[in-house]
Formats: sequence, structure tokens, C-alpha cells
Amino acid sequence: MAKYDIYGVGAALVDTEIEVQDSDLQTLSIDKGLMTLVDEARQAELIAHLSDHLTTSKRASGGSAANTIIGASYFGASTYYSCKVANDDNGRFYLQDLRDAGVDFVNGELPEGTTGKCLVLITPDAERSMNTFLGISETLCPNNLNPDAIAESEYVYLEGYLVTSATGRPAAIEARKLAEQSGVKTALSLSDPGMVMYFKEGLQEMIGDRVNLLFANKEEAMGWTETDNIEAACEAMKATADCFAITLGAEGAILFDGEQLHKVDAPSVKAIDTNGAGDMFAGAFLYGITQGMSYPHAGALACRAAAQVVSQYGPRLRAEQHQEVLSTI
Repeated sequence: MAKYDIYGVGAALVDTEIEVQDSDLQTLSIDKGLMTLVDEARQAELIAHLSDHLTTSKRASGGSAANTIIGASYFGASTYYSCKVANDDNGRFYLQDLRDAGVDFVNGELPEGTTGKCLVLITPDAERSMNTFLGISETLCPNNLNPDAIAESEYVYLEGYLVTSATGRPAAIEARKLAEQSGVKTALSLSDPGMVMYFKEGLQEMIGDRVNLLFANKEEAMGWTETDNIEAACEAMKATADCFAITLGAEGAILFDGEQLHKVDAPSVKAIDTNGAGDMFAGAFLYGITQGMSYPHAGALACRAAAQVVSQYGPRLRAEQHQEVLSTI
């Protein structure tokens, strides 16, 4: 039996969420609904422009794979996370969040530098637009992996955002190779339409011949397969992954378990913040299948967890909410 259900690799970012209007995005020339990499000066410039909005800001540890791993851990999965933070207030805040969630990680001396930060702008339609300064997280590299922990895991989970880093991409590739050598299943999230649009070749390197499980939303799936409808995308995705999960927002998700497709509905909720929804879906789904749930059962849990996330502010559920969601399935 594996020591860890899921071993994650990804960015370590401290999120600051701010509620804004669409006019703010237009004024600041921010691409709505996408993740945009920025330097620290640009991030500071954005915060200065939005200074009158800061009363509505909230700080949370994030990073796509981290949200997934922390969510899975609170549901009850055994987890490990490889990331990189600096010896600063945000870095210590971040690692304490991992500890509180029961996530294992390398607990060594922290390097000097700046922990990554993500400015998440939420518009009234609940869409999130992210401006990310990766900071020291950009230097995550193969040396930050724990090969022993990988070998002792059931799944290795990689976030697609690593494709943008000159050292993070090789780390993801190495993690996949180590997993394959040890007979550990591999899972990857395409993460963002922008990653598929601008970094497809790098994502293909991360995937290699194929992964066991691929996560995508509808736009990412159609972009990845270069199709214009979800049915064609589902068929084409079989060339990339043994199994996959495609999220459809309020319409639920389409799952392929290696043999057949399943459609899972989502609960009807009022969405106010979509930040973290896909991450939570992946975390709940991975928890479910590593605990023996069928794809439809795990998908129902994942849709319910994601629906709860979008109905409140912040990229994750509160600790006690995980068991509340589990009790409804």
C-alpha cells in the first residue's frame, strides 16, 4: 500500500484576492479570465492602482497544485507537496498552511528571496483574472523533488503552469519519469487556456507519451485537441491520457474512466468567485479515486466541492467544509 495517495508538484504562491469591476481590468489592460505572468514591479503597480479596493482583499496560500493537494488532504488523503518558498513572511505563512492541512514537504532551511505572489482579481460575474509574480517559485527544479516519496505514492500530480518555468518544466518532466519508473500513476492539469494556447509544445514534453489522468476545462480541452466541440475533444483526448476529467462549469463534468464516458451534473449555486474551482475539483476527484470510489462517484464529489468553492470567496474550502461536502455524497 502506498504511503502517499497523491504527490503534487507545483508553484507556491500567496494569493491576494481583490473584488473589481470589468472597467478596472480594461483600465489596467488585464486579460480577463487568464493567468498572466508579471514582474514584481507590475504587480506593485496594479496594487497601487487598486488601493481603494484593498479593504475587500484576502490573503490565502495558493498555487494550482497546492490548492488541489491541500483540498485532497483535508478530505482525508495522504499527501506530499514539492514546491519552493523563500525565508520571508509569506513563505512561513505558506508552509504553516501546508502543516495545518497535514501535507508533508521537505522541511529544510529556507533560501533567501521572495515568495511567489498572485494577485487575483474577481469581477461581478465571478470570473478570476490572475497576475502572477512567481518569485523564488520560478526556480523550482528537479533537485526539489523527493524521489523516495514519489516512489511511495499512488499518483504524481503536476500543474500545467510549471510549463512557463525554465527549471519547473524539467522538474515536472523528471517527476513524471520517476513516477513511471516506479509504476506510479501520473496525473496532470492543463491549468489555464493560456498555457494551452502559448505553451502547448512544453506541455507535451511534460506529458510525454501519455499520462494516466488528465484534467482540463472545456476551453482547455478543445484548445488542446484543436477541436470546436466537446464530443470531438473527448475522442481526441484519448490520445493523450488513459483517463480524463473535463469540467464544464455549471454543467458539471465529463469523465472517461478508460472504458466509457460518464456525464456528472453539478449542483446549482450562485457563483461569486471561480478562483480555485478547477483545483478543488481535481483534489476531490483524486481523493475519491484513491479511496476506491468509481469515476461517477468521485466526479459527483468533485462537482459538489467545486460548487461550494465558487459560492464563496477564496480558492479553497475551510477545513470543516470538506467533511460537510463528503457527508452529502
